[in-house]
Amino acid sequence: MSLDPAIAARLKRNDAGLVAAVAQERSTGDVLMVAWMDDEALARTLETRRATYFSRSRGRHWVKGETSGHTQYVHEVRLDCDGDTVLLVVDQQGAACHTGTHTCFDIDVLLTDS
Repeated sequence: MSLDPAIAARLKRNDAGLVAAVAQERSTGDVLMVAWMDDEALARTLETRRATYFSRSRGRHWVKGETSGHTQYVHEVRLDCDGDTVLLVVDQQGAACHTGTHTCFDIDVLLTDS
């Protein structure tokens, strides 16, 4: 699977060839998690609508939920204005965070108005 060259040309990758990927829940707007994608992970995501990421620690691709069952169905994929971050708007089934929580951003609140 290869990424459309027009899309690939717009990406600004880090030194490892990766772009940040932010998963946002479609129904609530919650930011669920941040992961990494290379060109192949993005191409797979666009083709299958199953969120596919690149694991830096394992050095391989992984489909969200392939082992946990906590899947992400992708409704939209957007590229930010700088081309260095991808936004995935998803339907999340189960926990998004590897710790078992719904979002990776619900434990350490550093500042809030409420």
